[in-house]
Amino acid sequence: MSAVSLIRANSYDRQKLQKSLENLLAPLGGMSAFVKSGDRVLLKPNLLTGARPTKECVTRPELVYCVAKMVIEAGGKPFLGDSPAFGSAMGVAKANGYLPLLAELNLPVVEFKGKRYETVSQDFNHLRLCKEAMEADVVINLPKLKSHVQLTVTMGVKNLFGCVPGKMKAWWHMEAGKDSARFGQMLVETARTINPNLTILDGIIGHEGNGPSGGEPKFLGILGASSDVFALDRTLVEIINVDPAMVPTVAAAMRLGLCSNLEELDFPLLRPETLKVVDWKLPENMMPIDFGMPRVIKSVFKHLYTRFVTENKGISVFLSEK
Repeated sequence: MSAVSLIRANSYDRQKLQKSLENLLAPLGGMSAFVKSGDRVLLKPNLLTGARPTKECVTRPELVYCVAKMVIEAGGKPFLGDSPAFGSAMGVAKANGYLPLLAELNLPVVEFKGKRYETVSQDFNHLRLCKEAMEADVVINLPKLKSHVQLTVTMGVKNLFGCVPGKMKAWWHMEAGKDSARFGQMLVETARTINPNLTILDGIIGHEGNGPSGGEPKFLGILGASSDVFALDRTLVEIINVDPAMVPTVAAAMRLGLCSNLEELDFPLLRPETLKVVDWKLPENMMPIDFGMPRVIKSVFKHLYTRFVTENKGISVFLSEK
């Protein structure tokens, strides 16, 4: 039986957040249940964009800092990694205030590089995933709860799409995006192949409306954690009162038998009904998942321009100020 730990948490203050995370992970055995001495531990936050740093579009740096500190205390060697659709992990992290906290813990940031790995489903064996995630001893998935104009809601499973190298994401939108069920299954197979050891969801302040970046912050006061990313996602859609059938990742996980009914999950702390949110805003207008060829080309160009022109200019200015 998969366990999903849920608590109320209302602050990103590092001392308070550290205590909240310790309480959250206690029923799961604490961080030492997942990390052993010498383990190389990938921390995979949602580093979507550097364009809206005050709108809660990314996982809070304070959360990453506190989790990294817990990993170090357990004897692990944490590093941060992501593959943003536009720009670099370092560029997005810098824009969202990560650098001072990363420096405090001497936490490396890696840019993902792709490699082909075997998946459970033969239909997705041509999927390229980053070797940094596949070859880490432990993967800790750190998603942000957000509405999403293509997938209704983005949580733990969708966050692992960040382990597909940046420009490859647009090609997958074109290849699988004509069928939302197939696209949802692709995301599920990505998550199943990466198989994160632990997922901790940042729901203290979510991002509702026209997400994943065009919406607005929404205070929820929730943290969730599980070793089963599919169970955690199923629980979160229940909390925000969204039909699982409307979320392609959750629907695909249920269809594939990876997501138990809520009655079959263990909630050692709070239950989802005690955290119910009845006024969560979904996107006003959904967008097609499919990327046609012109959009793929535009997306790849934007990624390269952001990474090699916009970010480099900002880094140059940053260095000159030093």
